[in-house]
Amino acid sequence: MAAIGGANRYNVCMSVPFADIPELADLDTGGGLIRVPMEINVPFTPRVRALVDTVEFQRLNQISQLGLVSRVYPGARHSRFEHALGVYHNALCYLQQLRKDARFCELIDSSSAELLIVAALLHDLGHWPYCHPIEDLELEGLAAHEIFAARFLQEDSELGQVLSEQWGLDPADVSDVLSAQTDSPRMRVLRSILSGPIDIDKMDYLDRDSLHCGVPYGRHFDRHRLIQSLVLNEAGDGLAISYKGKTAAELMVFARYVMFSEVYWHHAVRAATSMFARAFYELHNRLDLEQLFEQSDAEMITALRTQGAGTPSEPLLEGVFGARRCLYKRIAEYGHDREQELYLRLTGRPYAEIVACSNSLTRLISERLNRRLDRTALLIDAPPPHREVEFEIDVYYPQRQEYRRLQQISPVVDALARTQFDDYAKRVRVFGHPDIAADVAAIDDFDELLFNVVENTER
Repeated sequence: MAAIGGANRYNVCMSVPFADIPELADLDTGGGLIRVPMEINVPFTPRVRALVDTVEFQRLNQISQLGLVSRVYPGARHSRFEHALGVYHNALCYLQQLRKDARFCELIDSSSAELLIVAALLHDLGHWPYCHPIEDLELEGLAAHEIFAARFLQEDSELGQVLSEQWGLDPADVSDVLSAQTDSPRMRVLRSILSGPIDIDKMDYLDRDSLHCGVPYGRHFDRHRLIQSLVLNEAGDGLAISYKGKTAAELMVFARYVMFSEVYWHHAVRAATSMFARAFYELHNRLDLEQLFEQSDAEMITALRTQGAGTPSEPLLEGVFGARRCLYKRIAEYGHDREQELYLRLTGRPYAEIVACSNSLTRLISERLNRRLDRTALLIDAPPPHREVEFEIDVYYPQRQEYRRLQQISPVVDALARTQFDDYAKRVRVFGHPDIAADVAAIDDFDELLFNVVENTER
């Protein structure tokens, strides 16, 4: 708990900040709009249109937001283009609220606000098709997509020229927001709005992914109440919420947990993801990754299927992308509630080690069944090293003029933090080709075999 002095800690701005920003003006008046699901009116000024019409931005129309999720949830075919417009809209809503805060206005001028607007629109610029499962492989020399975005933000690119000529912004400053190169309270505030516990990205994708998947889980929090509660934190270098937004923040944290457990880490989604990941891992040395990552979903799929033809990766790629859908079946699942030691030993291990375990397990099962198996017939899927959830958000009580951590005052958030969100939303699973899955699942000592494989691989 932190007490602070001064009765006017959160004076309201008496003037109208950012009155010269046309996108905020159109948000207020309803002028110059484009419509995106779900009935959201997004201000579409000439300079926003100029950004959206660049070749660098238009490629996002050909990259799906959820990738392999659509193999299980057929409606999940929305693009990163659509999501980017939603995040941009959220940035305007956040600015509309935060400009009432005098401390925010002292730190963030119109130029900085425009930098946030542009960064929000371009935050996924560096995404390539099936980006997240590829990043989880942690291939040597592979840069994160936020860093990859810099190649599209060169001064001589079409996008760079629009930023300079129509927005008066340096493309390098946009890159700095997306992938930190400098540090200051101003930049930390902008980055916390774009990427933090209650950021504009999560605010959109939870809602949008839930809508397109046809599930209610990601939409069961009061986004308007949460936005209306936004304030700066005590240090003045990041977001906090007033006590009025506490319940909405709790529900947003829980909504994210349920979306991970029921959608992003649904067992069939992970089966498709595991098949794709193993095929990409097997083939990546044959591919020009620099060229591949500038392609569309369809172009990458074609390149992978071409390279995978006649290799052990072929049944994986054809099962996910071919004319006949043939996803691997779940053979075993481990977590804190079942075979916890196996779960802990496999979680967070480098993907190369997971592949080694999968190969060793496949050889053992081949001997046990007295049946020749391709080395990709069995796949182990385990949570990657990075963790998903941040709980570091302060709640401000103006009457007492103090801040408290949400985790300290929320039994819901505290429980999720203490029991480790990732450890329950994500599982270790073994998948197998449909032709052998039932026979492998019937092996009485399968867990013991896997344990021995993991133990031997660690030596």
